[in-house]
Amino acid sequence: MAPRNRKWLGVAVAAVVLVLVAIGVVVFWGAEAVGADPNIPTFAVARGPLTIGIDVSGTLKAQDMIVIKNDVEGRTTIISLVEEGKAVKKGDLLVELDSSSLQDQLVNQEIAVRSAETAYVSAQENLAVGENQAQADIDLAELTLRFARQDLEKYIAEEGEYETQLTDAQSQIAVKEEAAQQAKDKYEWSRRLYEEKYISETELKADELAWRRAEMDVTLAKNNLKLLQDWTYKRQLAQLESDVKQAEMALERTKRKARADVILLKAELLAAEERLERQKTLLAKIQQNIKNTKIYAPADGIVVYATSNRGGGWRGNQEPLDVGQEVYERQELIHLPTSKKVKAEVKIHESSLDKVREGLPAIITVDSVKNRTFTGRVTKIALLPDATMAWLNPDLKVYNTEVELDGNGDDLRTGMSCRARVIIEEYDDVLYVPVQAVVRKGNQPVVYVLEGREMKMRPVEIGLDNNRMVHIVSGLSEGEKVVLNPPLEHTEARQQRRPDVPEEQVFPGSEQETERQSPPNLGPGGSAEPERQGQPPRIPGTDGTQGRPEGFQPGQRPPRQPGSGGPSGQRQRPERGGEGTAPPARRSATGDTTTPATREGAGTQNPPRNP
Repeated sequence: MAPRNRKWLGVAVAAVVLVLVAIGVVVFWGAEAVGADPNIPTFAVARGPLTIGIDVSGTLKAQDMIVIKNDVEGRTTIISLVEEGKAVKKGDLLVELDSSSLQDQLVNQEIAVRSAETAYVSAQENLAVGENQAQADIDLAELTLRFARQDLEKYIAEEGEYETQLTDAQSQIAVKEEAAQQAKDKYEWSRRLYEEKYISETELKADELAWRRAEMDVTLAKNNLKLLQDWTYKRQLAQLESDVKQAEMALERTKRKARADVILLKAELLAAEERLERQKTLLAKIQQNIKNTKIYAPADGIVVYATSNRGGGWRGNQEPLDVGQEVYERQELIHLPTSKKVKAEVKIHESSLDKVREGLPAIITVDSVKNRTFTGRVTKIALLPDATMAWLNPDLKVYNTEVELDGNGDDLRTGMSCRARVIIEEYDDVLYVPVQAVVRKGNQPVVYVLEGREMKMRPVEIGLDNNRMVHIVSGLSEGEKVVLNPPLEHTEARQQRRPDVPEEQVFPGSEQETERQSPPNLGPGGSAEPERQGQPPRIPGTDGTQGRPEGFQPGQRPPRQPGSGGPSGQRQRPERGGEGTAPPARRSATGDTTTPATREGAGTQNPPRNP
């Protein structure tokens, strides 16, 4: 091949390589350099002092105050109320509550106390009688046992009843035997006389009968002796021993029963005493409640109703304190400031909680005090989120924070609305740009720098922001012009699924699926506008049109109108101002001032996570 042809071939290859490199850069960086409208708003990178703070709203309250509560049990009605804002002295009557029902309860309770006293005295007397009766029963049982033992001892003693009965039986046998012998002798003598015809047969038979009867008496006496020894003695001994044992058990039962009766009577006395003490306690409580119906000032101060000292929101919907209003126990009625020191109670959103700490300075402005600012410091941050706000909106977590104002606050009043700017950082000499000038490309914050008539995307490192200006750590120089309305990402980049979401995790109805299926923007009449090559993209609003900008580059998605949601990782387009002006701040539900850039996390030193 000729040297000239080889030269042209090398030039062609080099040109193709350059074209491919240019295409790759354009595709990767999303049209890093695009044409710019001459009327696009810009801001010259400024250098100077920058204050980073968080704006929150709240309410002023006295720093040192006495909270006066309703100490009457149940619900009562206000019948007299001191005027709000009035200066009172210690001992002045502040609130008087209705005590008519308490007076009725007092009469009934006094009757109950007298009844309890009567029952207590009766229980005392019953205990005394029960103890006396128990002792008498025990004495009787002991006496019965002693007699039983004596009867047993008397029967089995050496000269006791048994021995006496035994001796008597034996003597009866001897007597009967002697009588029987005499009767026999008489019968023998009578028989001889009868044989000699001196007596009659009748007399003989009478003597014989007397002898036979005497013999039977002897036999009967012997039988009685045997019965005494074999049966009567044993039975009587067993009976007497049983009587002793039964007496012993009866004594034990009597003692136990006596103890039980006395314990029962003592318990009844103790119960009666406790009932009496309870009734007296209830009486004292009713008397104290009647006393609490009149609330006096514990110190000098200015009267502030508790309902007026609450902030807004759900708890602030309570009707103002007034005569005739029903109040409940432990309800706050009056706040009595005891000093002129003031504090501001504000709510910090959880997204800003890591920036705020105790001791940070704050600048406070009060709506009703014009052209004057106050200084203070954060003194307290709640450990837990506000329960009421969490109940109203479970997704909203705010933390109650107290800011103590410097000075006495002579012109300030409790309940005034205020705004506080908590100063997080103060820089003396740094670069900064408006927050809406910073967008994100993946995880990298970028700005669009205006160079001639072209906008060039440039990565930057950012620091904290104050919802208006963001600190530029590196990537820009003073005086460079950044676009306040940077173009949105390309259509090709939007149609690609997110790199951090795998294919199988793109669910129907999700943001990724919506972006896949979103139809192209239609022009007037419902037909898609033809693409025009070689023309710079128009910025919506600069040419008076609200539709799709003409001449967008292939692979670039037309920018959406303000208020419509941008693609993932982009912010909503704020209203455009003039060159060097920041967009109007928007106030969130918590009172924090926010701008579109805060949604991108431009206020954090570390790069925010990919949305």
